[in-house]
Amino acid sequence: MIQFLLNDRIHRESALPADTTVLQFLRRDAGRCGSKEGCASGDCGACTVVVAEVQGESLRYTAINACLTFISALQGKQLITVEDLKHQGQLHSVQQAMVDNHASQCGFCTPGFVMSVFALQKQQQAAARAPERDDILHALSGNLCRCTGYRPIVDAALQACQQPGNDQFDQRAAFTLQQLQALAPAEDPLLFPASIAELAEVYQANPQARLLAGGTDLALEVTQRHHRLTKLIALSQIAEMKTVELHPEHIAIGAAATLSACLSPLAAEYPDFAALLTRFASQQIRNQGTFGGNIANASPIGDSGPVLLALGASLLLRCGDQQRLLPLDQFYLGYRHTALQPGEFIERIIIPRVPAESARVLKVYKVSKRLDDDISAVCGAFHIEVQDGHVTYARIAFGGMAAVARRAEHCEQLLLGQPWQVSSVERAGQALLQDYQPISDFRASDSYRMQVAINLLRRCLIETTSPETLMRVTQYV
Repeated sequence: MIQFLLNDRIHRESALPADTTVLQFLRRDAGRCGSKEGCASGDCGACTVVVAEVQGESLRYTAINACLTFISALQGKQLITVEDLKHQGQLHSVQQAMVDNHASQCGFCTPGFVMSVFALQKQQQAAARAPERDDILHALSGNLCRCTGYRPIVDAALQACQQPGNDQFDQRAAFTLQQLQALAPAEDPLLFPASIAELAEVYQANPQARLLAGGTDLALEVTQRHHRLTKLIALSQIAEMKTVELHPEHIAIGAAATLSACLSPLAAEYPDFAALLTRFASQQIRNQGTFGGNIANASPIGDSGPVLLALGASLLLRCGDQQRLLPLDQFYLGYRHTALQPGEFIERIIIPRVPAESARVLKVYKVSKRLDDDISAVCGAFHIEVQDGHVTYARIAFGGMAAVARRAEHCEQLLLGQPWQVSSVERAGQALLQDYQPISDFRASDSYRMQVAINLLRRCLIETTSPETLMRVTQYV
């Protein structure tokens, strides 16, 4: 049985199948049809809802895709839908801003936009600052409108966040916090292990079960392929798998830490990595999706893979009481195929930190058809060190160029010891033809992918030697 708050009312659920999505629960079982199904794949945001959870002595509000969230993820949280915003006959300030700015036409997507702005409004209130335009664009990156421009929606978000008011959620925040803290934990140790040790035990005994972290990819098996997932092991109650720890020589990221939670720590160490994460799918997906899940999926277009390979990351794996540390470049064995053994799971991702006095530079580039909420055609990561004009360190990896994210080893070897200049880069670029044989699909042709990969290596040279040249060029692009 799970327990959560449906707005301000305690809801207990024990009868629904484990693979029931929050959207199915809302529309079919709770009679709340404001959240819409537009794509069932986390691309359109029409199903956006907000969850509030305890963070210290306050509440943290997060926008998620109801279509990709299984009902078990609500354990111990508050679920807020568009139906909950209007209070005592008055529209919420977000809803009123949408009206004032004429920000809705057909209205199908409007509830999703409203909930994304509501979450942003709450986050900005907690941070005690008004949002900038970029904050709003990021918050709305996972919401699509098919019949109007986005300017009035952005204007509405600006108005709602600049004049938030004191709504019913603020007024009963202390009581809501008290209610959530009083909710009993889930009782099923198979579905909800409470520690890594407990997870290791139940997963070793049930290796055929599916591990559920964020579920943003796993849920597609239900919503797109119409499969049934009868046995799930949720990681949501294991706090130690959500931590991000800074050690002197490495960053240790729990496999269940969300991409959003990792953004700030990575930004301080590797700004380009953090910049890539802001383009990883949408805000809703980043709020749910995890590093461990993105790696374990072994997708050739998972954006974290190339960067982690370039940084020399390793994985701490666990099976029962046994642990092993495996370099990431030994983890991917083939398309959607990894070195994980039955009953074994990723416990932590270990990312080396920048060595003291190091001249290493990380450059990351994502090429896709649109800026936000899109999948890479090519993702390239370049970890380069140059001393006295010569390349002394090079780890280069690409996603979208092979069946798995993979290092460009021939390219690396041709760069090492060579002058960091055009002639060396051109020779190394041609070596990419030995490293990869990309495919053609609906995102890009094989020849396009190869040309882009070579061009990204050239861009890395320009950015690290004469960035002013690149600035002049991109002014006219």
